[in-house]
Amino acid sequence: MAPTLGPSGWWWRWLRGLSARDGSKIFLLFLLLGFEQGPRKVGAGQTFEYLKREHSLSKPYQGVGTGSSSLWNLMGNAMVMTQYIRLTPDMQSKQGALWNRMPCFLRDWELQVHFKIHGQGKKNLHGDGLAIWYTKDRMQPGPVFGNMDKFVGLGVFVDTYPNEEKQQERVFPYISAMVNNGSLSYDHERDGRPTELGGCTAIVRNLHYDTFLVIRYVKRHLTIMMDIDGKHEWRDCIEVPGVRLPRGYYFGTSSITGDLSDNHDIISLKLFELTVERTPEEEKLHRDVFLPSVDNMKLPEMTAPLPPLSGLALFLIVFFSLVFSVFAIVIGIILYNKWQEQSRKRFY
Repeated sequence: MAPTLGPSGWWWRWLRGLSARDGSKIFLLFLLLGFEQGPRKVGAGQTFEYLKREHSLSKPYQGVGTGSSSLWNLMGNAMVMTQYIRLTPDMQSKQGALWNRMPCFLRDWELQVHFKIHGQGKKNLHGDGLAIWYTKDRMQPGPVFGNMDKFVGLGVFVDTYPNEEKQQERVFPYISAMVNNGSLSYDHERDGRPTELGGCTAIVRNLHYDTFLVIRYVKRHLTIMMDIDGKHEWRDCIEVPGVRLPRGYYFGTSSITGDLSDNHDIISLKLFELTVERTPEEEKLHRDVFLPSVDNMKLPEMTAPLPPLSGLALFLIVFFSLVFSVFAIVIGIILYNKWQEQSRKRFY
């Protein structure tokens, strides 16, 4: 287990007991912490990953709360337990969410989600599932697995209940992904099929071993993999090139229950920054975008938000508006006086 970095951790108590002469011990401590947070090479090629603690969450969940000082905020029926964060209990009509308070400005990243879905329901008598989000808006409750509809960003859904009764080829639970620019609605009656990028069956309920999901976004290439067989091996689920996601969005996870229910638990969320080599041509192509989109996938047109006005621009607009208003009033007074004078001459 990684050392606790809060002031209640073992390293803090140990550090307070040191004197100024214990420089070698202090150096050893920071060397240890440096190794823990240092880069690690992953995959083929020159790709390194760095754990980003401001966007990560693990036991003992010290940074979770409802205040503005917390890195992670709870919403709805979500509760912090000792071994997990429960988004929804195995009860009807519950809704909960967990959102990171810090926007993410990484260009390439990987999110590893350790979760557990379990309950008393048998066969298809359970629901509804959970979602992992990277979106422009946070803490917005709604009908899409506990989050708002017509969201802006990326949603990855672990859907445990089939709403479309006529479908035969799809086995649930099912993982799917959706990119939205704010113009699309998630179709619950058809389990999100009209807008999904892809998906795969994932038998994740009531398992006696750990279940993981990883979302990787590198060079506008979205990859979703899972480790749900207890073999500690990633298995491919979704792979989509040409996905354009803006920076500065928020990570979160949410869940909802209706007439059917389940326990939806989050054990950890770990975000890694991925550093990859880019050619000059790739640097030109991979510029920042303002709205999410997918190449070769037509989304309804949405107007990109205008950049906010600077303080100087706002001042100049207000100043010249006032000047124009005063000028118009003065001209109006002059014209009115002339009209009055002409009216008097007519009577005399």
